Amino acid sequence: MSGNRVKRKRTFDTTAAQAGVGADKAFGAVSVPIYPTAIYRYDAFGKNRGYDYSRGENPTRHAAEEALAALEGGTCAVAFSSGMSAIAAVMTLFRSGDHVLCSDDLYGGTYRLFERILAGYGLRFDYVDMGDAEAVRRRIRKRTKALFIETPTNPLMKIADLRGAARVASGAGIVSIVDNTFLSPVLQRPIPLGIDIVVHSATKFLGGHNDLIGGAVIVSDPSLAEKMRFAQKAVGAILSPWDAWLLLRGIKTLHLRVARAQENAIALVRFLSSHPFVRKVFYPGLPGHPGAKLHASQADGPGSIISFELARERAVPRFLSSLKTVLLAESVGGVESLITHPATMTHADIPPEEQAAVGLTPSLVRLSAGVEHIDDLVSDLAQALGKARR
Repeated sequence: MSGNRVKRKRTFDTTAAQAGVGADKAFGAVSVPIYPTAIYRYDAFGKNRGYDYSRGENPTRHAAEEALAALEGGTCAVAFSSGMSAIAAVMTLFRSGDHVLCSDDLYGGTYRLFERILAGYGLRFDYVDMGDAEAVRRRIRKRTKALFIETPTNPLMKIADLRGAARVASGAGIVSIVDNTFLSPVLQRPIPLGIDIVVHSATKFLGGHNDLIGGAVIVSDPSLAEKMRFAQKAVGAILSPWDAWLLLRGIKTLHLRVARAQENAIALVRFLSSHPFVRKVFYPGLPGHPGAKLHASQADGPGSIISFELARERAVPRFLSSLKTVLLAESVGGVESLITHPATMTHADIPPEEQAAVGLTPSLVRLSAGVEHIDDLVSDLAQALGKARR
């Protein structure tokens, strides 16, 4: 009877905790060795050991890529020097005149790359609510080649219909791309839902300690994998072996950090939603969020990023400057709680009229809950809101 048992697949938590284990074939090191080498000696003419030059291959980076592919449910991951270089590599799939349809509330850095760099090379970008699959279908043109999706969006936390987008893209013969940075594969895995390409800023939740800059592209299709590896080698925006090791270290506690940060976020949302000086809270875990049901159907939790508007715009600088435990900084996903003002910081490259068109107001701030004690976070927000009201 035991001989007929199907081998049980490892859980996500175990896969994360043992990221990189087994990668060292020489000595069996549990922690993947760091290979700070540029080149590799050939055993003989035409014979190497699978590595020749670290722009193309590096054992430490390869171990990190294997871990990323396993976590996202892909077959291949390609690691880059930043999240933006990962997105730029994906854009090498397209040519002048091609059209990409994007989420209408997009990270400012992505918007900057699309509109201020790639548009100059002939790529065209339009923006649509990715929560409405039919609206997406209607916006597809003859030269449309891809959907580029954030869900939840940054910073308004809008929810895209991943299954619907995958169906639309497949039916139109175009590529579907999801930036999964905000939730990480702990809470959302787009590839099993039909998405073709997942990108990450590995700086955020994957690394988790604000000590590395990195990015990743994960795919399942062999032809896309080949193209992404070629782009990595040709452009050379690679993840260093040092950062690859830090990324592996971060991945080992990813599930624990995300769970604790989400627990803190849920408590902070309760506090903020009842505070008289907070006008509105944007969080997919709130029952009143317009995308709450859709989000729950495709993700395993609401995450740890919250956006909220203060009652008075002019109070924002005093509020942000009064925080002590929550740090004013431009990132998300670290063990420390971070807060930013999107209109003037992360999304400053988006023109004010376009910010206003999607609902991004100067009174909005974005909070990434960390893993500190919840009482300290609530106390800090309470005192800063109190000072802002004066």
